[in-house]
Amino acid sequence: MASLATHFSGFVLLFPVGLRRLLCSSSLYLKNPSLYRAKTWYFSEPKWKNLDLYTLIVALPIASFSEIFLFLAFSGHPTYRFAFFQQSATIFLFWLLLLLIVGRESLDPLHIDEGFVFVLTAIAFFVEYSVIGKGISGLGGAMYDMLGALTLACAFSSLYLSIRPRSFFAEFFLSSGLVFKGTWMLQLGLSLYTDTFGLKGCKKMSVWPNDSENAEFKCDLEEDGLRGLAVMTLLFIAHAIGVLVLSFVLFGWLARNCNWRCGEASGPLLQQLQSEHQHVLMRATSQEIELE
Repeated sequence: MASLATHFSGFVLLFPVGLRRLLCSSSLYLKNPSLYRAKTWYFSEPKWKNLDLYTLIVALPIASFSEIFLFLAFSGHPTYRFAFFQQSATIFLFWLLLLLIVGRESLDPLHIDEGFVFVLTAIAFFVEYSVIGKGISGLGGAMYDMLGALTLACAFSSLYLSIRPRSFFAEFFLSSGLVFKGTWMLQLGLSLYTDTFGLKGCKKMSVWPNDSENAEFKCDLEEDGLRGLAVMTLLFIAHAIGVLVLSFVLFGWLARNCNWRCGEASGPLLQQLQSEHQHVLMRATSQEIELE
């Protein structure tokens, strides 16, 4: 949470992942709603199409070590050192989660249930929520609280999917939440850490605050701070409406154009779901025969 580059990197990682997840889950649901089942990750048939996954596997440990470097740099500020250490641990937790998902898909020697992976995903989001905006107070803290609310939405969606994996609405909220988090992180980076896109009457946050225990997004007048909070609230609502419209437009476009649907709507995943569905039907039929 220390600079525009950090927020832009978060946008580059979160937005494509959320958009691709929304595309693949919608495609799978439109193919056959009765067979729909949420996946921890929507793998594509050609390995090179999983570029978002490979990028995260490489980028997350680099980001984690970068946070450790900042942790060591704040020798005189225990508050910031602890905050950067927590952020590094959170990023590392998400990286371990990705490795678990890859191992489950390729090897799965322990036959790990997808519900368990969704529970771990929810825990990772809850841990992320606990460190968002750490050491930031004032108007900047209020802006990061909005980001924390999106993280909680993703956490509860993951937790619900661990119980009801066939709930498309929970998957829709999770995917849209990731897209929303990406766009809002970019907005925070532009509004808090730049002069060009900053709020009127307010100074950009310093990357290396040395004058106080907590970083603060300072405004010249109290009226400027209130106006800035109102502007950011309106921007948050605008982002929410934009993401919602994008999601519905994408869903409607996929419903009308079958040829553009994600590859997850066919192939091994669909065959697996069909076989599971047939197995359930056969078991239900046998139980009815026994009852008769």
